[in-house]
Amino acid sequence: MISRIWHGWTARADADSYEHLLRTSVLPGIDGRIDGFAGAYVLRRDDGDEVEFVTVTFWDSYDAIRAFAGDDYEDAVLEPEAKQLLTRYYTRSEHYDTVLSRD
Repeated sequence: MISRIWHGWTARADADSYEHLLRTSVLPGIDGRIDGFAGAYVLRRDDGDEVEFVTVTFWDSYDAIRAFAGDDYEDAVLEPEAKQLLTRYYTRSEHYDTVLSRD
């Protein structure tokens, strides 16, 4: 399994809206659309005037990640609605071989 990690920040006032968007639209949309998507964790923390979100998505293969993100699979994938709520974000995602999991 491959873990894909990405960071983004919202203004404190937009954090709940961004989390709601992830829960109700973004992540369910990946789950129903991309074979090889194996789930996600979303981490959230207050970071001064902003709130940081870290998404960790899990994938069966790099081919599945390419089906999601395109040939340059390290590019961040952002819905237009998400971009409107973010104050800043990483333009690239990092990928790790998952060597230990909860299972």
